[in-house]
Amino acid sequence: MNPIDSERLPVAVLTGFLGSGKTTLLNRLLRHTDMGDAAVIVNEFGEIGIDNALVEASTDEIVLLPSGCLCCTVRGDLVNTLRDLSMKRVMGAVPPFRRVLIETTGLADPAPIIHALMAFPVTRRYRLDAVLTTVDSVNGESTLDSYPEAVKQVAVADRLFLTKIDLASQASVESLRARLVALNPAAPITSTGDKFAPGMLFDAALYDPATKTVDVQNWLRAEAYEGRKNAPDTARHPTGIDSFCSIIDDPLEWRHIAAWLDLLAGHRGERLLRVKGIFNVRDAGGPIVVQAVQHLFHPPLQLESWPDADRRSRVVFITRDLRREVIEETLAALRNGTGATFRSDLSSSLTN
Repeated sequence: MNPIDSERLPVAVLTGFLGSGKTTLLNRLLRHTDMGDAAVIVNEFGEIGIDNALVEASTDEIVLLPSGCLCCTVRGDLVNTLRDLSMKRVMGAVPPFRRVLIETTGLADPAPIIHALMAFPVTRRYRLDAVLTTVDSVNGESTLDSYPEAVKQVAVADRLFLTKIDLASQASVESLRARLVALNPAAPITSTGDKFAPGMLFDAALYDPATKTVDVQNWLRAEAYEGRKNAPDTARHPTGIDSFCSIIDDPLEWRHIAAWLDLLAGHRGERLLRVKGIFNVRDAGGPIVVQAVQHLFHPPLQLESWPDADRRSRVVFITRDLRREVIEETLAALRNGTGATFRSDLSSSLTN
């Protein structure tokens, strides 16, 4: 278990369905002086419509904007793009950017990008900071009804941004907010108004590497789930998506947690949209942070101290077509895990 590496560059993933206002938002941000220490990776320049007036200098792959921000395209593999950008940074071929924003296409599943930032060699240079999703206030609900890609983009988000709010009625905005909370209660919802600034994207970190702490209230937000336990299924399971938080009072053995994560990913990985947890591990010297997207669990990160007075283990799940009761059965085995039968008890709860 390695401590959080503050030297790795934070990466924010900006996603959102077609027509959600992601392009407009990004174009506006590219003009902002606070983007001067950022590199932006997009799929095609044509998609974000960079004006000729914005371009100050360029190479075959990189555009330098007057704000100081770098822009480059994904020409094939994202991992190669990140690696090449990093090499140019080290060689001094580009300004020394300190953070990265990756903009996806409107139909993209953000999971592969998240996987790349969690599992590939580029993780030595970059770390996933947050997944940010734009949602159209006018057409958002109909889009969620019609396109499973849009549902997944919302479900995996760390923050949600409502666009075109000035074009929608108050009633439709409130209805959309309720829909988004049902899909992803832990994600704060913000409007992209005139005062929207880059810091609202880049300061959405899961943790603060400088202090090696997690903002538990904004990350886990367990209280957002407590009132949902007795909600009717129609409120808790829109389009097969469920979200809940489980709390474990007593310290756990790391070997039991590791076995639980391994079996959960192996048996139900494709149905785990997001998992975020902070664990009280016996004799660890500090809490352990775990997060996952589908079958891929990020290497555990050990914090130097607890972020607050609460020492309980807390795990947030956002799942698709996976009943909460199944997860709770595995957590019961985790709480009571002892002896040689522990792994078989876990496997039984996942295969029955």
